[in-house]
Amino acid sequence: MKPKNLFLVGPMGAGKSAVGRQLAKLIHFEFVDSDDELEARTGVDIPFIFEKEGEAGFRAREAAVIDELTGRDGIVLATGGGAILDGDSRSRLGARGFVVYLQTSVDQQLQRTEKGRERPLLVSGDPRAILDKLMEVRDPLYREIADLVVATDGRRVQAVAREIFDAL
Repeated sequence: MKPKNLFLVGPMGAGKSAVGRQLAKLIHFEFVDSDDELEARTGVDIPFIFEKEGEAGFRAREAAVIDELTGRDGIVLATGGGAILDGDSRSRLGARGFVVYLQTSVDQQLQRTEKGRERPLLVSGDPRAILDKLMEVRDPLYREIADLVVATDGRRVQAVAREIFDAL
C-alpha cells in the first residue's frame, strides 16, 4: 500500500523533520515541513510570529498552511507539534493521508530541544513542566488521528523511517 500522502505528527523533538526527509527518499515523495513552509510564506521565523501575533495568530496561520498542504498529493509532511490542536486540521490530516504519530518521551524531548533553535513555547518557564503539560493535552489528539504510532526514543532516524516504510 502506498498512500497518496504521509503526515507525521508528534511533539517537538520527536524527529518529524529528520524522519520525514528520510521517508520521502524511501517512498519517492516530496518532503514538506509545515513550519518551514510557514516561515517561507511569511518571511519571518516562528518565534517572531509568536512574539507579534501570539500563539492564536500563529495557530491560525498554521491551520491555513495545513489545509493547503494536505490538499496536495505525493508528499511527506512534517507538521508542527501543535498542529493537531485545531480540530479542522486534525480532520484534514486524518482524511487526506496516512498519519504517523512519532511518539517520544519528555526526557527525550528535553535532550533533543536543548541545543536546537529557539522554541517559543519553552522560553517562559521550566521546560520539563511545559513539555509534561503539552504532552498531557496533545498525546490523546495525536493518537486520535494516528494510523500508526512509532516510538522514537533512542532510535536512529533511518531505523524509524524504515519501520514506517515497512509498515506501509
